[in-house]
Amino acid sequence: MEENTNVKKGFFARLKEGLSKTRHNLSSSLSLLFTGHDIIDDEFYEELEEVMIMGDMGIRTVEDIIEDLQEKVDDQHITDPAQCRQILIDSIKEKMAVNEADYVFEREPSVILMIGVNGTGKTTSGGKLAAQLKSQGKKVILAAADTFRAAACEQLKEWADRASVDLISGQEGADPASVVFDAVQAAKARHADVLIIDTAGRLHNKKNLMDELNKIYRIIGREYGDVHLETLLVLDGTTGQNALVQAKEFSEAATVTGIVLTKLDGTAKGGIAVAIQSELKVPVKYIGVGEKLDDLQKFDPDAFVEALFEA
Repeated sequence: MEENTNVKKGFFARLKEGLSKTRHNLSSSLSLLFTGHDIIDDEFYEELEEVMIMGDMGIRTVEDIIEDLQEKVDDQHITDPAQCRQILIDSIKEKMAVNEADYVFEREPSVILMIGVNGTGKTTSGGKLAAQLKSQGKKVILAAADTFRAAACEQLKEWADRASVDLISGQEGADPASVVFDAVQAAKARHADVLIIDTAGRLHNKKNLMDELNKIYRIIGREYGDVHLETLLVLDGTTGQNALVQAKEFSEAATVTGIVLTKLDGTAKGGIAVAIQSELKVPVKYIGVGEKLDDLQKFDPDAFVEALFEA
């Protein structure tokens, strides 16, 4: 337990450091705003809205947060702008809430489908997740269904070896659905707790690739329909609003159940996590701040918002 606590503390320190650019932009602007206004008026709210949009939180999300803030300010008869800061932070924490029910795959036989465009850290995240679940005593199988990119299979094999889990793969250029079929049969025969499937880096405007994703869903449903199906969309946190666009378009083509937000170390666009969860109503379940195994952790909304807004 102590080791786990230390890992979490170490991760929070890296998260805080990683979000320093975002925090600097937000905190300095917010401090000026909260101390520079004597009253809470339309001008105050307009400036606050502008600061938060500049923090990549998304226009619609910011409008919702401001509306919520205005209601609470009115209800609590607050007149001092400085008192708005904590209300604002608490409101964002509420929007980011994640609970244990979002991690069914830790308790039930499951298939986890890793989806997203190339370059987001999808394969690495799948490997890290496999290693973490294995460390919890789970029997895990990895499946390399990204048959278009040889490096993806090699990368996944490295993680499989590192985590001491089985890897199911096919020939380069093979039908990804056939790899999924083989992986499902292996998972059933070997009584696996979790099957993690790495898919090709799909571009959301490629209809044939989305059709292929639907084919994978059909195979899982037909051959392994009694297990929990988790679809994790991996997004690159450094891309800001583009990540939100990807999330919306992938959500139209797949039943996304969770977000993995990677590369939050050193980005000035960390506020995008707030926008994604608020607008899509899909929880951010994991965040990544580096290349090490423990640099991918379950999302802690309180720790994240504190790292984002702490002065």
